[in-house]
Amino acid sequence: MASQLRFSEELLDYVGSVSRREDDVLRELREESAKLPGGQTFPVSPEEGQLLSLLVAATGASSVLEIGTYTGYSTLCLARGLPPGGQVVTCDITGRWPAIGRPYWERAGVGDRIEVRVGPATGVLAGLLDDPAFGPGGFDLVFVDADKAGYRDYYERSLPLVRPGGLLVIDNTLLFGRVVDPAADDPDTVAIRELNKALHTDERVDLAMLPMADGITLVRKRTA
Repeated sequence: MASQLRFSEELLDYVGSVSRREDDVLRELREESAKLPGGQTFPVSPEEGQLLSLLVAATGASSVLEIGTYTGYSTLCLARGLPPGGQVVTCDITGRWPAIGRPYWERAGVGDRIEVRVGPATGVLAGLLDDPAFGPGGFDLVFVDADKAGYRDYYERSLPLVRPGGLLVIDNTLLFGRVVDPAADDPDTVAIRELNKALHTDERVDLAMLPMADGITLVRKRTA
C-alpha cells in the first residue's frame, strides 16, 4: 500500500502543470481578489475550484448551495459545473464582495445561474428550509466555506436541505494544520476539531477527508 506523499513545491508545480485549467476569467478574478483584504486566503485555489466544478458535474447536481461567497471564485466554478437551467444559491454576510465577482460570472456566461442571498448564514439557511422553491432536500450539493466557528451549525442546518444521496463539500477541515497542534485552542480551531470528530461518528452520512489544499471533507447524505 502506498503511503501519503509529502508534496514538495516542485511536485505541486508539476500537478498544476498537468492538471490546472484556469482560464482568463478565473485567473483575472483570482488576481483582483488577491489585492483585497483576505484575498490571499479566502478564495479557493484553482485546483480546488476545478475539483468543485468536477464534483457538480459528476454528481449531476442541478441545485447547489454555497455558504460563504467572498468574491465568487468558487461560485463561478460551481456554476460552471451545472447543466443548463441549474442554479447556485450563494450567501454571504455582505453584498460587497459578491458584487466584485458578478461581472466575471457574466463574462463566463453563468450569471443567470447564480443567486446571491445576503445576511447571516443561519438566517439564510432557515429561510431556504421554509422556501417552497427549495425546502427540505432541495439541493443536490452544498459547499461550506465561511467563518469556521459556525461550521458545526452550518453543517446541521445544511443537512436537511440536501437530498438523500446528495453531497456536502466542507473546506478548511485541516485549518492550516492547527487541528493537530495541542497549543491551538482558538475558537476556529476548536470548532473545526469538534466538527471533524462529529462527522467521524455521524451515522447519517458517508465521508472522506481529502488531504488536499487546507483539507476538504466530502460528506454524502445516506439514502436510508
